[in-house]
Amino acid sequence: MMEQEDLRIRSKVISEGVNRVPNRAMLRAVGFQDEDFKKPMIGVASTWSEVTPCNIHIDVLAREAKQGVQANGGAPLIFNTITVADGIAMGHEGMLYSLPSREIIADSIEIVVNAERFDGLVAIGGCDKNTPACLMAIGRMNLPAVYVYGGTIQPGKLNGEDVNIVTAFEAVGQYHDGKLSEEELHEIECHVCPGAGACGGMYTANTMASAAEALGMSLPGSSSTAAIADNKATECVEAGKTVVELLRKGIFPRDIMTKKAFENAITVIMALGGSTNAFLHLLAIAHSVEVDLTIDDFERIRKNVPHLADLKPSGRYMMQDLNDAGGVPAVMKMLLERGLLHGDCLTVTGKTIAENLADVQPLSEHQNVVRSFDNPLKPSGPLVLLKGNLAPEGAVAKMSGLKILNFTGPARVYNSEDEATEAIVQNKIRKGDVIVIRYCGPKGGPGMPEMLSVTALIVGKGLGADVALLTDGRFSGGSHGFVVGHVAPEAQVGGPIALLQEGDIITIDSETQEINFAVTAEELTERAKHWIKPPLKFRSGVLAKYARLVSSASKGAVTDLDL
Repeated sequence: MMEQEDLRIRSKVISEGVNRVPNRAMLRAVGFQDEDFKKPMIGVASTWSEVTPCNIHIDVLAREAKQGVQANGGAPLIFNTITVADGIAMGHEGMLYSLPSREIIADSIEIVVNAERFDGLVAIGGCDKNTPACLMAIGRMNLPAVYVYGGTIQPGKLNGEDVNIVTAFEAVGQYHDGKLSEEELHEIECHVCPGAGACGGMYTANTMASAAEALGMSLPGSSSTAAIADNKATECVEAGKTVVELLRKGIFPRDIMTKKAFENAITVIMALGGSTNAFLHLLAIAHSVEVDLTIDDFERIRKNVPHLADLKPSGRYMMQDLNDAGGVPAVMKMLLERGLLHGDCLTVTGKTIAENLADVQPLSEHQNVVRSFDNPLKPSGPLVLLKGNLAPEGAVAKMSGLKILNFTGPARVYNSEDEATEAIVQNKIRKGDVIVIRYCGPKGGPGMPEMLSVTALIVGKGLGADVALLTDGRFSGGSHGFVVGHVAPEAQVGGPIALLQEGDIITIDSETQEINFAVTAEELTERAKHWIKPPLKFRSGVLAKYARLVSSASKGAVTDLDL
């Protein structure tokens, strides 16, 4: 069949003509035969690494994808890129490198695919930044491509109950508060991560995998299938076959990742109660495909989508439970039947969302993971966009699991996560306080560090419902409580959060979508006159480059925005 058609888009330049002898000679050294030079060259981007359970198994999955490409007439080559273990980077300076890793992963995939003139791509990710980074690279290059999610971890078991990585973070707070012994803390540590796979709640990795499936860039079921499930390997083989079919059909990522597809992704993450990081990542992916997506689109869609899935961190269940109940496809079928999804959006299967979901079994009748439309957790989505004199460009709050919808209290202002952590550990925070952690934005952090350690300490100390936390940084998908992140403009560029003073009264209202502090415009102008812009924290290296290039969080914190 392949002898009768030439699917090579770009690899002809390294395989045809006498002047290409050196190119072919090098490829022969890695296993190519004469017939391979007549086939489309497919890159398989592997994010395999031993630094995190999220990615420890992806080398095996990459080889399965390679077999799928070969089986359908392609010539595959595996290459690697980096990953950062967010859970390990949390709570110290290592977290500064997490969000920049998204750009490096995307850039490295773009560089290899373009330098080697591949005709298509299968990209396989695991930890939080892998999925958006792979999709960003795919969007920029616009070559036929399929994304595969490495899969969720199984929940750990301790004393007959499910435990996960957030259990460990919150246990630290309980230990500091005298509620757990050192031996009990060690037991939790030893049981929360039983093997391969990304963190098992509706945290950032599973949120973005669900978004990728809703976008149409991964095969149905990819986002909820566990890392160790047999059909995850089968999916990788199928992904390899599928990318060659996309070449045959002439289907490209920008045919799939349209504005309506992004609206589908937002709808799904609102129904699932996903991570606030979805704002950053979906904006960045949309930028890569030149789709005009804004933070206001999230709020427009949120109002019409109920929060249905009772998933951790604020709920009871894990991604594995959702998979057992029918998975993300069953949730999407439910949303489609309610008229909340655009069923005509194209996907990597070559079919539309509606066609993919036609034969999907509905959610199990005996499951409790996903509520009905008549009994939602909340009547509208839990990821709320806030604006006001404290965040003119916007801020994001996750309101799932909270009984209170607004909060007013005095600002407790800290210029670093370490300062705030010390205050919490030393019991200097009182009920009713609004903890402010600033100079942690994309430029100020730099790298917009996540605050899971701080939020976990607060919850562990029993203050989760009694204090609010506000930052120009961001939160892990595992964070919960009355937390507001992504405050923009950030402190480093002189945003209003830089002008806050200890004791200023802050009001956060999720019903009116407002975030304000009780200071007059005249007082703000006066404070701004005396504000001194601090120097960037790094003068050389990757963080210095990142801080100089990165955009506002309200623009996705991308580094290739037109200046």
